[in-house]
Amino acid sequence: MNQKERMLAGLPYKAWMDGLSQERLENKKKIFAFNHLEPDKIEEKEKLLKEILGKTGKYVNIEAPFHCDYGYNIEVGENFFANYNFTVLDVGKVRIGANAQIAPNVSIYTAGHPIHPDSRNSGYEYGISITIGDNVWIGGNVCIMPGVTIGNNVVIGAGSVVTKDVPDNVIAAGNPCKIIRTITDEDRDFYYRDHRFDVDDYR
Repeated sequence: MNQKERMLAGLPYKAWMDGLSQERLENKKKIFAFNHLEPDKIEEKEKLLKEILGKTGKYVNIEAPFHCDYGYNIEVGENFFANYNFTVLDVGKVRIGANAQIAPNVSIYTAGHPIHPDSRNSGYEYGISITIGDNVWIGGNVCIMPGVTIGNNVVIGAGSVVTKDVPDNVIAAGNPCKIIRTITDEDRDFYYRDHRFDVDDYR
């Protein structure tokens, strides 16, 4: 098993061997091109994103700047949106479902290093996959750590550090991120805290 195969299997691997450095360089060229497109180059933007990412729906939108290691390890569902400074360390697989809304400065880290300095200084690192369900809103400045699964219909509050799995249909926030409450049918009629919709076409 070479180092790329080890990386993709979630095993300790060395990131400069077996062509991985070259793969990251090729992706950086695509990322550079994407981040330097003029804002009105919508078709070119979409085309580049679909070349960078491993899998997308028909509609995908990421605001520049965007950064990732390999790109092909990221899969997003239909109607995906990520705001400015979206960073994904995708040495492990990152799967995100449909209708995701990602706020500015969100970071998804599949990558990690051993805790003990001797092991860490050996050059070995790892990537553990992250899965995010459908209809998820990730608030600004959130960090999602290796191995986490976030369920469907979840809201993650701004500034959270998500270190453990989050089940379906909840609001979770904090460092470390913890469940605040369940999302209920009553929430449907409010757009912000106790502010009710003044229109009828939101349902």
